Amino acid sequence: MPPSYVHVVTALRSAGCVFAEDEARLILDTARTPAELAAMVDRRAAGLPLEHVLGWAEFSGLRIAVEPGVFVPRRRTEFLVAQAVALARALASEVPVVVDLCCGSGAVGAALVASLPGAELHAADIDPVAVECARRNVGERGRVYEGDLFGPLPRGLRGRVGVLAANVPYVPSGEVGLLPPEARDHEPLVALDGGGDGLDVLRRVVAEAPGWLAPGGSLLVETSERQVGLAVEIFAAVGLGARVETSEELHANVVIGRRGNGPLRSAGTRR
Repeated sequence: MPPSYVHVVTALRSAGCVFAEDEARLILDTARTPAELAAMVDRRAAGLPLEHVLGWAEFSGLRIAVEPGVFVPRRRTEFLVAQAVALARALASEVPVVVDLCCGSGAVGAALVASLPGAELHAADIDPVAVECARRNVGERGRVYEGDLFGPLPRGLRGRVGVLAANVPYVPSGEVGLLPPEARDHEPLVALDGGGDGLDVLRRVVAEAPGWLAPGGSLLVETSERQVGLAVEIFAAVGLGARVETSEELHANVVIGRRGNGPLRSAGTRR
């Protein structure tokens, strides 16, 4: 390896980066000049998340642009995307309407339309910095709105949404301080803090979701393992029959609620 690699690894190790070798390769591959390389190493050593240093995060096979102050998409959320894609492909509609709520960088929405050519994508987030980032990632494949939950979405979407993916914040307020410094110091609190039991935002989404879902449409929400039981009860209270899908490999738990008995077809028959 060239000396620059050794120097970068040494600097990152000294800063406490556990995966210094892998991070060094990514930083070296991304930096365009020696000055940019030095600045990137300094920012990472100071505790800035690697994805903010690089300017991108890998997610569902895509390179998602992320900026300082924007929530970094987690690999576990790829499981939510996989569940959402399967549900969208099983819908009778040839052009599924999909919504990415609390979209952050737009990673979920971008991954959905990458797997569902022709899907009608709408995404929303309350954070203006995240919205601008999401617009870059979604591009011409969908529309991104700024506002609180369903508030900015077009009224014409009511009763038409086939798949509603809501990657809501679900960390209990009292536990935000226990998060790794990269998250609590560099990501927006609004993207992390889910209220007293972590499910405040989930409750708001679930309460309004039935009015937006098409018959047979589904709401998907990520939670922690200990929150699953209460989340299922919240879904049931508004008439959304819920089930839980879990990935032990990704440590991911997704609660899926379906509205009514709208027509579905096997994903294998979708053209």
